[in-house]
Amino acid sequence: MATTYEEILELFRETDRKFQEVAESQKETDRKFQDTERLLKEQSQETDKVIKALSKNLGEIGNRLGEFVEHLVMPTVVRLFQAQGLEVHEVHSDVTAKRDGQGIQVDLLVVNDGVLIAIECKSKMTTAYVDQHVERMNKLKRMLPAYRHHQAFGAVAALVMPNDVAEYAEEQGFYVLVQSGETLTLRNAPAFQAKAW
Repeated sequence: MATTYEEILELFRETDRKFQEVAESQKETDRKFQDTERLLKEQSQETDKVIKALSKNLGEIGNRLGEFVEHLVMPTVVRLFQAQGLEVHEVHSDVTAKRDGQGIQVDLLVVNDGVLIAIECKSKMTTAYVDQHVERMNKLKRMLPAYRHHQAFGAVAALVMPNDVAEYAEEQGFYVLVQSGETLTLRNAPAFQAKAW
């Protein structure tokens, strides 16, 4: 049976209609994909905003915890260091100094006429913080020349002080102040000799 011209033409029309339907369906799929991509991008930007805000808030909480530790340590250091035979005349918080393009920040500075102790306060002490305090101590007298004739010592204080970190801090020559109940105590052994800078 021979196929007529009209039948062939109808097959072409049917094929063309199916191609048109497929093309329309592909356009719809592309549009949906673009909408999904746009929504994902918007959600990603919103997530980034939330993460930035959360990071900022966590940083502020960390700073507030550090301030809390400083306020916990401040009244205690007078008693602790007087028990070590050091008469305390002054306690300064948040001491900053800048000279020759360098600077330091000391959480607490305990001072008498010939001795000073620079104390680093953290909610949780790490060896990295101890190392930073060693660097701070190495430039302390240069940054604070009014104390250049003082004997300078260092101390670290924290609410959380892992044993290995406390031992490391002692090896660096620091007094180690740790939480004990509602106050702080000096962790160093009675025979401990602090390093003088």
